[in-house]
Amino acid sequence: MPALLPPISLSGAQILRDGTLHSGSIGIAKGLLTTQSLPEVDLSGYLVLPGIIDLHGDGFEHHMAPRPSARLPMALGLASYDREAAAHGVTTAYLAQGWSWEGGPRGPDQAEAMMAALHSYRPQALTDLRLQIRAETHLTGETDRLIAAVRAHQLDYVVFNDHLGEARQKARSAPVEFTLWARKIGRHAEEMLQVVEDASRNRKAVPRSLRTLAEAFDALGVTYGSHDDPDAETRSYYAMIGAGVAEFPTSRNAAVAARAMDNPVIMGAPNVLRGGSQAGNISARDLVMDGLCDVLVSDYHLPALPLAAWALVDAGLLDLAAAWGMISTRPAEVLGLRDRGQITPGLRADLTVVNACTRAIEATICNGRLVHLSGEAALRFITRAGNALALAAE
Repeated sequence: MPALLPPISLSGAQILRDGTLHSGSIGIAKGLLTTQSLPEVDLSGYLVLPGIIDLHGDGFEHHMAPRPSARLPMALGLASYDREAAAHGVTTAYLAQGWSWEGGPRGPDQAEAMMAALHSYRPQALTDLRLQIRAETHLTGETDRLIAAVRAHQLDYVVFNDHLGEARQKARSAPVEFTLWARKIGRHAEEMLQVVEDASRNRKAVPRSLRTLAEAFDALGVTYGSHDDPDAETRSYYAMIGAGVAEFPTSRNAAVAARAMDNPVIMGAPNVLRGGSQAGNISARDLVMDGLCDVLVSDYHLPALPLAAWALVDAGLLDLAAAWGMISTRPAEVLGLRDRGQITPGLRADLTVVNACTRAIEATICNGRLVHLSGEAALRFITRAGNALALAAE
């Protein structure tokens, strides 16, 4: 883990505070934001924005296995993803790890191995890496195991998935795609189809399993929600058991239902950036335009987070403060992360420094540590350090 920055003030930049860009400065001391007078780094021509908080990213799977048959040690994959996150202004990242009947890289064994690997890697991490568990509802035989794992590793975010219908449909109408999916998991198509059928037999046990999980998560203070709600009825069902976050609703009706129940709606930044869902579901831009989306997440592509914020600005849908809030302030609010998400004295010094002309992220500061530095900003920081050394020598 990098050392803390010495007490400094970032001056001359446009700083996003309280929903507005202000000209001024913000200090960093002992890992926290401060307004005290400190030696200055001139960041004229830059934007200083709250660090990005990514509540759902499964792009880490590509770092763990660049090819399905070429898995790497978990520590190497975590280090690679960590560096990518820092380079794109992300200071807190939830890795969306499967807990699924699929098995392989998305099964409970892999999930527990990831928990252990992340625990070991965390002392050297650049960013605040955390796990989100994507729990398949029909894996009812592992309910107690999931609760024990969440408790032991102090996880704070779980979403419920039910992808059995999608799997059966794919097997019937897209057998080639089904075969490729099975191969990615490490199974033959016939074996995967049997796994799907076996999981389907657990449907009567699903309600009891979900109630047990919900009660345990409430006791542990875990935020939980659901993933890919297809309709309002599904969102209402999950909301009734306490799953109050709607992640990637696939229809407008599901998003409207979430808004009516004051459940935050989370959508993918790649959906915004591409102008539509790669799976043919509802457009995230449409939901943003109608006030039905609260948070954007990286989904399968980390670089999409800052780019999606700018895309909303360029499309005239939101101003920069509101767009950037969807990837910083609002995610912190959804997960109850009260020590970050805003540029406010006393909070963690989690900052993304953006070149105002090029929109390039040239510096990322996580918990008062400089974890990414490039471009003209690098020269500014190095010049400040050189001046400090010269003064010390005198």
